[in-house]
Amino acid sequence: MSEQRVSENAPAIKQRASDEIERRKQELIDLSLRIHATPEIAFQEHKSSAMLADFLEAQGFALERGICEIDTAFRATYGSGEPRIAFVAEYDALPGVGHGCGHNIIGTAAAAAGIALKSLLQEDGGGTVLVIGTPAEEAAGGKVYMVARGAFEGLDCAMMVHPGNRNTFVAYALACLELEIEFRGKEAHAAARPEAGLNALDAMVAAFSNLGLMRQQIRDSARVHGIITEGGQAVNVIPSFTKAKLLIRTEEDEYMDEVLKPKVLACFEGAAQATGCQLIYKWGEESRYKTMRTNMALAEAYRDNVEGLGRTTVMPESKRSMGSTDMGNVSQVVPGIHPAISIAPPDVPIHTEEFRELARSESGHAGLLDGAKALAMTGIDVLLNPDLLKRMKDEFAQTGGRPSDSAG
Repeated sequence: MSEQRVSENAPAIKQRASDEIERRKQELIDLSLRIHATPEIAFQEHKSSAMLADFLEAQGFALERGICEIDTAFRATYGSGEPRIAFVAEYDALPGVGHGCGHNIIGTAAAAAGIALKSLLQEDGGGTVLVIGTPAEEAAGGKVYMVARGAFEGLDCAMMVHPGNRNTFVAYALACLELEIEFRGKEAHAAARPEAGLNALDAMVAAFSNLGLMRQQIRDSARVHGIITEGGQAVNVIPSFTKAKLLIRTEEDEYMDEVLKPKVLACFEGAAQATGCQLIYKWGEESRYKTMRTNMALAEAYRDNVEGLGRTTVMPESKRSMGSTDMGNVSQVVPGIHPAISIAPPDVPIHTEEFRELARSESGHAGLLDGAKALAMTGIDVLLNPDLLKRMKDEFAQTGGRPSDSAG
């Protein structure tokens, strides 16, 4: 399309996309509610992913199921050529809480935005729209594996919208790395011959005490937290084996590697030396969440579109306000955004039963529809505005963006 036609017709084209989503309102709400009623945890989202994939296939998308060696991942594609715009769907639930993070809304909004763009491509041609189904955001970092296996190669941008308690267009997310710890000692009778044992629980307790002291000397933005998953079997036996799982988080990936990892490991090494126990550890590098690199050119386009729907956006209060997401890994290899759409009062946090109920309420439905419309309209901006596409790519290159490496 010519730039003159873009400037003249963009509002009308966006209205067509918005009308398409509104026309499908009940259909989309029903899909969101079905996913909400079928909460499935990481990599077990067989029904939820099938609901979304079947829905998209019925709308004329070409479906690839089980991509990237993950049964519950999929790619739905329509159109051909460039630009190639991806909407990212999530649909996993939290153990015990269900859809307390509102992933039923994320997945349905991505599908709705894809369908709205498809209708535009049918009429005006030129470009490709994809909906990429990404499992296991809450627990295992499905996108981490999918990035490494090439799922986001060749894209011009990737977008998703997350329900929350405010409307934002910029997302800050901490890098996150898992650490698994084991201490191995020697059993002994805790009363008769305690001196004959090597207390693995003492080693773990000492290590956690070390972590508590260490926190005084790390950046305020860094986070170290964990649980002891095994601490002994009998109260009258010196424990010979203990196990723990931790997460460490930072604003910068470099600080993670160069400072925080060595400091955290030293806490456990010191405890092993003090107690005589053997330390065994494993860093979860294969599922490491990277920091979120928001593409501001794309984010500002989203902001203008969602504010055009009557919502007021705010900037997050701090860079530590949203935890971690595997969308950060996607944003490292393709221009991406991870805005939030409000469905809850400011005092209601995500990952709670109260938020879960809001994710199937009228406010949740409103967030679903507005989020889908804002994504679709932002996709239209990318499709029709060559200047925006250039600014996105220039910014991505200037901020250290790099192409993904395909692992096959």
